[in-house]
Amino acid sequence: MEFRLLGTVAVETYTGPLPLGPAKRRSLLAALLLSANTPVSVGRLTDSLWDDTPPSQARGVIQGHVSRLRALLVGADAEAYGVELATLGDAYVLRAPETLVDAQRFEELLMLAREQRSPGDTVLMLKEALSLWQGPALSGAFAGPPLKAAAHSLEESRLATVELLARTYGTLGEHHRAAALLSAETAAHPLRESLAAELMLALYRAGRQSEALDRFHRTRRLLADELGIDPGPKLADAYALILRGDPGPSAAAPAARVRVPSRPAAPSAAPSTASPASTEVGAVSVAEPPVAGDAAGAPPVVRRPPSSAQPAVHPADPLPVDLLPRAPRGFQGRTAELASLTRAAAGESPVCLVTGPAGVGKTALALQWAHRNEALFPDGRLFADLRGFSEAGEPAQIDVLREFLLALGVPPRRVPESAPAAAALFRSLTGRRRLLVVLDNARDSATVRALLPGGTDCVTLVTSRHRLEGLIASDAARPVPLDTLEVDDGTALLAGVLGEERVLAEPVAARRLAELCGGLPLALRVTAARLAGRPQWTLAALADELADERGRLAFLDVDDTGVAAALRLTVQHLPPDAVHQFARLGHHPGGHVDPYAAAALAGTDPVAAAAALERLAAAHLVSETAPGRWVLHDLVRLYARGLDPAAAREALVGVLDHGIATALAAADTAEPGGEPCFVLPDGFRRPAAVRDFADRAEAMRWLSAERENLALAAQAARDAGLEDRAWRIILLQWPQVVWRVRDNWTPLLELALESARAGKDAYAESRVLTLLGWVLTEEGRAAEAAALLEHSPRLAREAGDPLGEATALINLAVVRAELGELPAATENCARAVELARREEDRHTEMLALQHLARMRLTARRPEEALAHARTALDLGPEHEEAARRSLLLAICGEAHLALGQEDDGVRLLDRAAREAEDAGYDEGAVRALEVLVRTTAEPSYRVRHERSALRLATAP
Repeated sequence: MEFRLLGTVAVETYTGPLPLGPAKRRSLLAALLLSANTPVSVGRLTDSLWDDTPPSQARGVIQGHVSRLRALLVGADAEAYGVELATLGDAYVLRAPETLVDAQRFEELLMLAREQRSPGDTVLMLKEALSLWQGPALSGAFAGPPLKAAAHSLEESRLATVELLARTYGTLGEHHRAAALLSAETAAHPLRESLAAELMLALYRAGRQSEALDRFHRTRRLLADELGIDPGPKLADAYALILRGDPGPSAAAPAARVRVPSRPAAPSAAPSTASPASTEVGAVSVAEPPVAGDAAGAPPVVRRPPSSAQPAVHPADPLPVDLLPRAPRGFQGRTAELASLTRAAAGESPVCLVTGPAGVGKTALALQWAHRNEALFPDGRLFADLRGFSEAGEPAQIDVLREFLLALGVPPRRVPESAPAAAALFRSLTGRRRLLVVLDNARDSATVRALLPGGTDCVTLVTSRHRLEGLIASDAARPVPLDTLEVDDGTALLAGVLGEERVLAEPVAARRLAELCGGLPLALRVTAARLAGRPQWTLAALADELADERGRLAFLDVDDTGVAAALRLTVQHLPPDAVHQFARLGHHPGGHVDPYAAAALAGTDPVAAAAALERLAAAHLVSETAPGRWVLHDLVRLYARGLDPAAAREALVGVLDHGIATALAAADTAEPGGEPCFVLPDGFRRPAAVRDFADRAEAMRWLSAERENLALAAQAARDAGLEDRAWRIILLQWPQVVWRVRDNWTPLLELALESARAGKDAYAESRVLTLLGWVLTEEGRAAEAAALLEHSPRLAREAGDPLGEATALINLAVVRAELGELPAATENCARAVELARREEDRHTEMLALQHLARMRLTARRPEEALAHARTALDLGPEHEEAARRSLLLAICGEAHLALGQEDDGVRLLDRAAREAEDAGYDEGAVRALEVLVRTTAEPSYRVRHERSALRLATAP
């Protein structure tokens, strides 16, 4: 028997590994093995199995895992190996010889290796120790904080062993083996300086000096980018040792040798002595600019010597150039984005792409990062505004390249006249430099490609309102998308421009301003500019003005800077179909849009709408928050709405009728046979295409996801006087209402009732009253429900709606039964059954029989209840109406219990609960399981009841 911790937590036996089961059981075993032969408290085991608040039954879970683990060990004849899992009060102890635990054997072999006199013996011991590792320590376990710490400690011990083995290989002169061993580990741990230092020395001593120096520069850059630190003593000492020492068998000829002292020395007047920060190439010495931020004594950065293929033109001035504009003032937040830029800039010849909508602060972010990381670019920083979205038009490529070449020291007369030649020269001159090139406001990928530098150590930072996917495909550009600011950062930006005193004087108004500006930095800066020029204005007064949507964009314009102006420059570059779609999106009443809704707004089809949405997303005028779902920023929506105000009603009717058609399809799929408001409104505009739902689950997901959109659409319809659309859109959500009846549907149904009454539609009023009354009943407001439902059957009769009358009678019966009026309730249900049978509507008959069966059960007539429930079950096929079947099966089960037939009752209630659980109908599951918990002591029913009740309580 062997216990494994160095890899996947396991117990190996002669017959194979024991089936330990879930991750938490492995965690328990790992925690016990790490403290083998020492008691481990339940509290510490709890910390190991859960990294947040443990469940109330944590102790029981641990006891269950201990019991199962003990049984597995006993079954594997653990006693014969001296292994025992024992209970000691409030703790457990796993007694086992240390030789059976691989982590203990690893530590023993490591100790023996250090005691060997012969390097060859040390190597054998270390290799045997490392062979015990079969992957990351404690794999397969759920790592709570104690186990995470233990895994980290074990990994540190392994890495130290690898370094020791490499040094021992070096002692034996086997530097290639040391380099091979360290290369793999350094790739996995690129920020571990001791590994990088050992690898540098192994490479150097193996005659691979250039690779050793390259390793130093890569590690140095990673440390700066990821951690913001300089190399530590180990890495710096290894670098200096390489530069001081013999070049080795693979070094270049002496004339091309790079010589740098290990530490800066005082400059000498002697002409033969190079500065400490210089590279000597043959007889030419070129001064290297120092790297800002390096600690005193740290080795300077050394450029690679030029190759024999020299560029045709040499800049006369090698000093760093800087075309970068000043850093933005009042910059706030963006910590995650700045870190993303740092990571993106760490690769070879990286192109970093900052994208986002107009006014989101792309240029500010790029400049902020560039100024913060000046030390990374000792050869300078270039900047060009490509004006991709400017009314003035884009500059010619040759003009941008000429400015770059002049800045790099090329004489004006030597700048090529053609853009391709100038681009080639630019790439050649930047081939051995460490430059930052910032290309601001790029409109397309082709413009950027011509301006990319040639050096592998250069970084190009591009900003654009477009996604520039072509640049990602051709040049592996790393996108850094930029979104709006959080409210706290927006408030801080206001404070940075206005002064903290003014913002602190009105903190609530300042936050409201940040919210009204939608987190858009441009809008916030314009707002701050208006306030800064008017010290007598209060923040609250300006917030009140901005609250009016009709004038908000006008208030957010100052001189030539404003949100509307920025958006106009983006829109003018779009094709007509995308502009048309964008203008219609402004009239969408909801929060998000899909291709079907977009098509209904624009009067097109979903394929054309999806293509237009993709174009708008590429221009960052809409954002795709999930596959097939787009949203508009509030200020962008206001701008779009103003592009075609005359189309508002046409667009609204289109999207309302789309909602009605899609909700009808969803309701028909979710509850086949249901019959709410199949009569379409006057002037109904049938959409070009309606979403098809594969099954009930998909239809219910759509109803759930679109609930807010449908509610906003209904309110917009009511406001526009389209009452016939408003109540239909609300009532068509009835499958979702039934599914989540206690989910605050009352306000929406009251809006539907207002719309029905405003339209003087008896059919609609009856239908809405019926559903609203039932919801009020389920909310415990029986008296209110009864007062409403009294009118519903009469209104249905007046409207000639017998099925509506039957449904109203059923819901009135339910509330009367709730109020103790059982005879009247039974009479109503019986009348509903007659109406449904006369209309040959099985769905409504099934519903009426279900409630009639429940009332017979309440009246202590289980035989009649069972008969009604069985009749109802015979009406509907098993694959339909999962909720209804679950409730009927539960009634049958309770009826059998009342008849003294406990086995049949428990069986049917269990089946009812399982069908409800499978369908996600938590309310039905809770009802059935409540009866089972009262009837039987089976613990699984209580566990399932708690889970269903928790899901029901926390459902969105």
